[in-house]
Amino acid sequence: MIEGILVVLGVYLMIVVGMFAFQRKLLFFPDRNIPHLESSDVPEMSVAHYRTADNMSLNSWYKSPPVPGAPVLVYFHGNAGHIGDRGSKVRPFLDAGFGVLLASYRGYGGNPGRPSEKGLLADGEAALAFLDAQGVDRTRIVLYGESLGSGVAVALAGKTEIGAVILEAPFTSIVDVGAAAYPWAPVRLAIRDRFDSLSRITDISAPILVVHGELDRTVPIAFGRRLLAAAPEPKNGHFFPFAGHNDLHDHGAIPVIMAFLGRYNLDAGQKRGD
Repeated sequence: MIEGILVVLGVYLMIVVGMFAFQRKLLFFPDRNIPHLESSDVPEMSVAHYRTADNMSLNSWYKSPPVPGAPVLVYFHGNAGHIGDRGSKVRPFLDAGFGVLLASYRGYGGNPGRPSEKGLLADGEAALAFLDAQGVDRTRIVLYGESLGSGVAVALAGKTEIGAVILEAPFTSIVDVGAAAYPWAPVRLAIRDRFDSLSRITDISAPILVVHGELDRTVPIAFGRRLLAAAPEPKNGHFFPFAGHNDLHDHGAIPVIMAFLGRYNLDAGQKRGD
């Protein structure tokens, strides 16, 4: 009996130690191949080169706004793939006359380094600094965070004046999501990359939109609802009854997003001061 308990305990400890040691491999799933504009439905975009504060050289994709003063959407993607997989996600914004920066991360899409929370936040800061250099007013910037990217968008928006924030399938924190997925493991003690959006979202002064699918099994909708409840005004939420984690655009998210941006004079047809 005691031997059996010790065996079970030993196996449990091995699993927990393994999860701790390889936690970033469980969180980040980068495609390290270099993406190509021509095969990603955004041929009008160009490669943007910029450097982070910790001297990491990154390649992202950028299309400047066709009209001076038009808003620029900065898209922070989720934990898997690379920016080449998100061409269709930003296509509606390009067609509507937005400038778009498809912001890549270290370790993704041919970029050097390895992803971490600290690293991704530095990459996001560098993306905003790149737009500063292009003469883009930060009050005309829309930060769009998809899943893991919502953690990047929330952290950045809480530290600077920004036009608006759109959060697609967001979470309260990676700790909460991990604890819900692995209730038998000491997740709250072990996770290094916490992405604590719940504590950070209260620092945002810009309008916030949360879109989430009721059938999302990757980031259950309860986390998106809780994050929205904690967000300061002005805020809006739209929860799609038949959408999952990756198909919100297939269920009408774009019209909801465009209407939200229009309410705050951030549709591409409006210039600052009109």
